[in-house]
Amino acid sequence: MIHDSIVSCVGTTPLVRLRRLFPQDGVDIIAKLEFLNPGGSVKDRPAKFIVEKGLQDGTITSETHLIESTSGNLGIALAMMARIYKLSFTCVVDPKISPTNLQILRQLGANIDMVQEPDDQGGYLKTRIQRVHQLRKVIPHCLWINQYANQLNWQAHYNGIGGEIIENLDGNIDCLVIAVSTTGTILGVARRLREKFPKLRVVAVDAAGSVIFGANPGVRDLPGIGSSRVPELLNKAEIDEVVYVNDLESMQGCRELVTKEGIFAGGSSGSVVAAIQKLLPNFPQSYRVLTLFPDRGERYLDLVYDDAWVTKIQRRTMEAQIQIPPVLA
Repeated sequence: MIHDSIVSCVGTTPLVRLRRLFPQDGVDIIAKLEFLNPGGSVKDRPAKFIVEKGLQDGTITSETHLIESTSGNLGIALAMMARIYKLSFTCVVDPKISPTNLQILRQLGANIDMVQEPDDQGGYLKTRIQRVHQLRKVIPHCLWINQYANQLNWQAHYNGIGGEIIENLDGNIDCLVIAVSTTGTILGVARRLREKFPKLRVVAVDAAGSVIFGANPGVRDLPGIGSSRVPELLNKAEIDEVVYVNDLESMQGCRELVTKEGIFAGGSSGSVVAAIQKLLPNFPQSYRVLTLFPDRGERYLDLVYDDAWVTKIQRRTMEAQIQIPPVLA
């Protein structure tokens, strides 16, 4: 097949069984490789879905200036869409963005607006959103994507990932394990899968220090997982269990994944690996688990794959004696 543009290449990502990482008898762990999307992450899906819906219904025109607060992946995806559809795009980021992501955004032509002050939760999300509101007052024809509240976010995953899994995976799915930030991915996929598998157990993987599910705020260094505010999209009733993972556990998960499976994935992929390892002793026999690997490892060469970064996080963790919240059922 020859595609008309990079946009039409979004989706249809492969499913891979993780037998080398999880060789235990009676447990089947399957990952959908979302980092193989053309923009390098699962965020290609909502970016495409939101922009194309807007172009169809007229909320986005040739004069529209897109704006979004993002740690990197959605920004890259939106910048890619903006290039293809000839739209202006401003990406509000913070100092935790990886240098690689920042360079990608610049090469794709995004306008970069970086905040510097952390918010009252120790993160930057509230500060970034405040900056978005400031820019909306001065940028003509501005449209805020607002991924934390945009219903099209979860709908993109309901129609995309959820539909692809049902179409391509034979047999039952017992458990869905997905890292969370906006909660759009986990809600969209879970809603689609529960139509076919009503007994599906849905497990959210959150960062230690994230406040999404009511835990105390704390310092977090990995982008792409966790949040310093509760997303408007969140419906706690649809989440059966929450597993917290810290930065060091995510790093270890990433390195085990590339060592044993040859899969070079990003920080939140390591987070779900670490979470599944915590859950594994309680899985019954003949149990099938589905997870997602959201983005590429190249974007974390200065983070989880950098020994100097790991040493810094180890020192900070020891000094602060960070306590990981227990699994919440």
